[in-house]
Amino acid sequence: MKANRNSLYQHVEFLTQLRPFRNYLNLDSLEKVCDYLKAELEKYGLVPSEQKFIVRGHEYKNILATYNVDSTRSQKRLIVGAHYDVCGDQPGADDNASAVAGLLEIARMVAEAQPKVDYRIDFVAYCLEEPPFFATPEMGSYIHAESVAKFKNDIIGLINFEMIGYFHDGVQDYPLPEMEAVYPSQANFVVVVGLQEYHDFNQRVFDLMQEGAGIDVQLIDDPQIESLAGLSDQRSYWEFGIPALMVNDTSYIRNENYHQMSDDIDTLCFDSMREVVTATYKAVVGF
Repeated sequence: MKANRNSLYQHVEFLTQLRPFRNYLNLDSLEKVCDYLKAELEKYGLVPSEQKFIVRGHEYKNILATYNVDSTRSQKRLIVGAHYDVCGDQPGADDNASAVAGLLEIARMVAEAQPKVDYRIDFVAYCLEEPPFFATPEMGSYIHAESVAKFKNDIIGLINFEMIGYFHDGVQDYPLPEMEAVYPSQANFVVVVGLQEYHDFNQRVFDLMQEGAGIDVQLIDDPQIESLAGLSDQRSYWEFGIPALMVNDTSYIRNENYHQMSDDIDTLCFDSMREVVTATYKAVVGF
């Protein structure tokens, strides 16, 4: 089953055209995102719910939906996530509208295909990933991870989408010079990034994604870059001993538009995004 390019574009277009921008100060815009997410999930036949939390006197929401809630294999679950807020005043096409689009499209594909899996699949759209809340217990992902921590022995892991839309055939930069000899030289691949502590989970997701993929998929869980591996919502689950990784286009290492007004829809490659989501779908239903 392949992801739908037009659907991905539609989601990114909606998110990037919202004004004021969908940062933590603009509550009305964040509410419009929540309404959009819930409407899309309902359209797919899923039942969305809200996880509300208070930060600095204001209410924020994670949006959740579950496929196969009555799974037969105990309460085993796989979580798929992405954050929908942006950093400051900018459209946030790659960071992180691309990821939200991927999350919605995975949910649609799962709901349509009705895969015979013996675990539940939880879809979660987080708020407050960006500063000033990043790496604090006020992140929406931390709120969610804490709420499911009591089930951690039954959690397969989290696959977190974080910036999955920026690809080109130019030179790929790396945080460590020695990586240049191991990984591709062109910036047209996607990466499964995690901690070596959870290598088995990382490897399983990578194996499922890369087989027959329409895009080059790489795996990085090198201890030397663990500080970079935690630059998104997966870090919240590590706090509770839950395997978690991100699917990523190498973020600001590749994308010069990171946290800039220039991070707009015209900079994204939707053909590559489609292949990323298609490959990730195979991992989501492959456990």
